[in-house]
Amino acid sequence: MPAEIVDVSRADVAAHYDDLDHLYRAFWGEHVHHGLWTSPDLTPEEATRRLIDAVVERARVSRGDAVCDAGCGYGGTARVLAHELGAQVTALTISQAQHAYATATDPGSENPRYLLRDWLENGLEPDSFDAVIAIESSEHMPDLAAFFSESYRVLRPGGRLVVCAWLTREQPRGWERRWLIGPICREGRMRGMESVAEMQRQAGAAGFVSESFDDTSHQVKKTWSLCIQRVLLGLLREPAYRRFLFRDGGPNRIFGLTMLRIRLAYEIGAMRYGILTFVKP
Repeated sequence: MPAEIVDVSRADVAAHYDDLDHLYRAFWGEHVHHGLWTSPDLTPEEATRRLIDAVVERARVSRGDAVCDAGCGYGGTARVLAHELGAQVTALTISQAQHAYATATDPGSENPRYLLRDWLENGLEPDSFDAVIAIESSEHMPDLAAFFSESYRVLRPGGRLVVCAWLTREQPRGWERRWLIGPICREGRMRGMESVAEMQRQAGAAGFVSESFDDTSHQVKKTWSLCIQRVLLGLLREPAYRRFLFRDGGPNRIFGLTMLRIRLAYEIGAMRYGILTFVKP
């Protein structure tokens, strides 16, 4: 079971990303996910690309493969897959702001094909993809079993699912649930966080075979130190950020302040980050 169960809807998640659109792009750019510091001297941009490369390697993406990006954000990873690797990419997001950015960046694009659509009601053809990737999106889906079920349905036999996931330790302490994991999930509009064992169990129930799990917690946590620095600098330099976070209100502004919880949760091991790879037999 998740370490924390939060009642989150599709509308909640979409509103979160629409409301924080300007902050996400200011602090993350077009790749709204962690960086992977395989070497301490990498720049943030290089670390972000290393995470994409790790996903590509595990998904075994090659030219001409049909790939679905479930929860594509601004489409940054989808564009790497399509433009650099020659894959045929379908990219889904439920955020109107993210979809608008992606389509404006790639006007008239048929590859990637950007869809404003819920993954749990994606309407895609069964057995139509060689790979499905989900980079930090499965946490936002209210039904994890349905996430795996839809991934299995759209993959061809032998197809691969690669999930980059926010995870918990196997048995979080009570205070970790109350003061760290619970607030992070509520403020980030996430259903919850599972342990790696629970993720693998639910994937297996959908029919997948678990191939590998890579714990990259120590290689990604630097992301949040950088985000905190960027937010603090932004608050000093940009009055608009101060107005948004401290005066304008809105249900999503608190996420700008919960970064400290996330960094602490990584530091003490309450949170983990991993890349899980599954295969459809």
